[in-house]
Amino acid sequence: MASTVERQLVVFDFDWSMADQDSDRWIFEVLAPDLRRKMKNLKKDIQWTDLVAQTLRELHGRGVTQEQIEGALRKMPFHPAMARGVTNLKAKSSPKTTFLCLSNANIVFITTILKAQGLETVFEEIVTNPAEWDPSGLLKLRRRVDPNGPQHQCKVGCSPNMCKGEELEAFLERHHLAFDRVIYVGDGSNDLCPVLRLRSQDMVLCRRHRALEKLIGSYEEEGRLKCQVRYWAGAWEVEEIFNQL
Repeated sequence: MASTVERQLVVFDFDWSMADQDSDRWIFEVLAPDLRRKMKNLKKDIQWTDLVAQTLRELHGRGVTQEQIEGALRKMPFHPAMARGVTNLKAKSSPKTTFLCLSNANIVFITTILKAQGLETVFEEIVTNPAEWDPSGLLKLRRRVDPNGPQHQCKVGCSPNMCKGEELEAFLERHHLAFDRVIYVGDGSNDLCPVLRLRSQDMVLCRRHRALEKLIGSYEEEGRLKCQVRYWAGAWEVEEIFNQL
């Protein structure tokens, strides 16, 4: 199959897919565990992106600085095999690989972590929640889909802040490229929607023991999943798969 693939798109979720942790939770576990506990208690009542934004304001109110947050992000677990696998695949001339990130984290967290890993130039686009530092050092985070504007039309169950299936299709339309193969690397329930849109020649690399594995099982059994499925538990296995492409 690989000999017929000239151009491919590799789509990464970020937390627990490319990185070996959840950036939204990690920050508070490192810098304010009591706020992390508070988030855990509130997550059923407040939309997640809004909750992270609210907790960042509380963190700032305690005097936690931009430098401290960035320092915690740079220390977040990230497997060397993932960095190596991605770097080597991007460097190959055949097949030519484009990388896209679709994440419910935020642009500041992702770019800070990628830079620390020497991967800041990997992605063609990073589609995520917007965030920026204000002059006081507060990280201001907001949803990608404005709650006061038009909402996405997902029927699969994506979070209100972003439909990854719609975002994947929008990326393909923007770039007008015919990819011979799309490979989606994900772990969470919000990765189901784009995976359901993949074709027979495409592939999902599904992380074991997380929500996506539980969700796609029934689709596989009932023949409702068009794409190929490869399972992985550790980043070294993703590197193995990438080396075989």
